[in-house]
Amino acid sequence: MNITVQAIKFDADQKLVEFIKKKTAKLEQFLDNIIEGVCYLRLENVDDEANKVVELKMNIPGNQLFAKAQAKSFEEATDAAVESLRRQINKHKTKTRATVSNHKELLSDGEEEF
Repeated sequence: MNITVQAIKFDADQKLVEFIKKKTAKLEQFLDNIIEGVCYLRLENVDDEANKVVELKMNIPGNQLFAKAQAKSFEEATDAAVESLRRQINKHKTKTRATVSNHKELLSDGEEEF
């Protein structure tokens, strides 16, 4: 999977970029046909300490998954966003499995009528 990290209005440290790539690479354990991913890093202008925002967008066949997280550090926000994507992947896989098994049931029901 190819992941692109874009820091908006600042330069991201190489350690942070490697951390994000390492964390997002773990998503391939759950879904192996992820086409590409894009990560946007932003600093929000708020008084709160938790002003680091990470947005992750993953393209998978037939769908696009998106997660956004805000935390005190980019690492915490990345962890939260990756966890959100992991849940979305599991939900997507459950839906596609149900659709495939439903089609199989419909096919087997149709053959019995003939």
